[in-house]
Amino acid sequence: MTRSSVASGGLVLASLLVAGAVACRPGPSTTPVVRAIAVEAGPPVPVAPPQPVGVGVVRDGPLLPAREATVPRPVVHAELPAAWVEAADRLTALANGRRRGWERLGEMADRFGHRLSGSPALERAIDWTLEVMRKDGLVNVRREKVMVPHWVRGVERARVVAPIDRPLVILGLGGTVGTKGPLRGEVVVLESLAQVAEKGAALRGKIVVLNTPMALFNHATQDSGYRDAVPIRTSGASEAAKVGAKAVLIRSVTASSLRTPHTGAVRYTEGVAKIPAAALTLEDAELLARLAARGPTQVELSLGARTLPDAVSGNAIAEIRGRELPDEVVVIGGHIDSWDTGDGSTDDGSGCMMAIDAAAMLRELGLVPRRTIRVVLFTNEENGLRGAHAYHAAHGKEKHVAAIEADSGNGAPLGFGVGGTPEQLAAIQAYAPLFQGLGAGQITAGGGGADIGPLMQDGVLGLGLHPDGSTYFDLHHSPADTFDKIDPDHLARNAAALALMAFILAER
Repeated sequence: MTRSSVASGGLVLASLLVAGAVACRPGPSTTPVVRAIAVEAGPPVPVAPPQPVGVGVVRDGPLLPAREATVPRPVVHAELPAAWVEAADRLTALANGRRRGWERLGEMADRFGHRLSGSPALERAIDWTLEVMRKDGLVNVRREKVMVPHWVRGVERARVVAPIDRPLVILGLGGTVGTKGPLRGEVVVLESLAQVAEKGAALRGKIVVLNTPMALFNHATQDSGYRDAVPIRTSGASEAAKVGAKAVLIRSVTASSLRTPHTGAVRYTEGVAKIPAAALTLEDAELLARLAARGPTQVELSLGARTLPDAVSGNAIAEIRGRELPDEVVVIGGHIDSWDTGDGSTDDGSGCMMAIDAAAMLRELGLVPRRTIRVVLFTNEENGLRGAHAYHAAHGKEKHVAAIEADSGNGAPLGFGVGGTPEQLAAIQAYAPLFQGLGAGQITAGGGGADIGPLMQDGVLGLGLHPDGSTYFDLHHSPADTFDKIDPDHLARNAAALALMAFILAER
């Protein structure tokens, strides 16, 4: 789960202590689980060399070792402004051993748990973040009202009833309709969404199982395979309903599983019947595939889901006002809501705490930029994007010079994706040496995020903070998305990288 580098000689004892800690917490297995498929490696992507770190020290409280990282001073091109070089040095130093954002994330996760739109826990968490930002000295701290969907999961059960009797582990997809009591039917297992239309009328009255594997993570390209696999979740129910299926069960959209299901939003097509939709674990999807290959197989499914009237929520907003151009804005943020499975620490509590801590770091160092840096914690990203659209409706006519979204987990910092023109990308790539000390010097094409999407459609420069994503979709939308997976060193360095990029964009 962590890496430590221990010098020889006088640090032998420390080495033994670290070895003991690592033995207690083995790293994640790289063994493929359940028919996940590998993809051919694409062209190599430049990867920043690993940064040397100091001796790991296990302290009371966290489950992960908190490292006192020692990072080199970046090699900076002479043409970069001296003030930016100084800001990079100071933020890099401040991130070393910092734990504030990590501790706050733990408090939020433990106090409020999951933060599904419409839940009281989400609203209490929003109020708490506003108080945190006030204590940090940010200004114009406020909640801006947003009406959000209020979907409730209810009790869920599924089991194979023929030819064997065995329970299945499921999660209803977000927004699914309920079954209104037990629903029983013969399953037809398909390997792709395209096969639904091919089978056509043969699926009438059946429960369709979409057993489409997601590719293993490609480290060379940092490609997760998620985009290719996720259509079975978003579109599977409506496609199956078009041919008369009575329900859909999908293979969870992940490449690795310890019998852990992954939820996510289903999108019902207007004018097409809404049928129940749920996610199976990889293991149970494979079980159904084996059973159905041998003969008729029946499943009984019960989903207690229901959709209530829209609920009141809000975007949490605070600012560092610009010293010269306060009416020009750089947005940084993530989404404060989460699914109702784990506590949402990876998706996207960590991104929210990175944004809050980035602003706090700038305040602590007295780095007041020319333009305003605005922290926005968007509500309802997971099942509606109401917060993104409400922010755009309220602020879209203001002059936004850039927006940076942190919604890719809390892996080791790698850099940023830039969603602008080739010229904008080249300009930002020139700043890469400033981020090397944080391990975040990779500046690549393609970036942004769902919550800043409406701003980007208006031509605003959009960036995405890009941590290492190799384990992100192992946790994504699942009960395994909990605080114990969060590395404090990663969170601090990602927050510092976010602070530095926001400062540069607000200064230039």
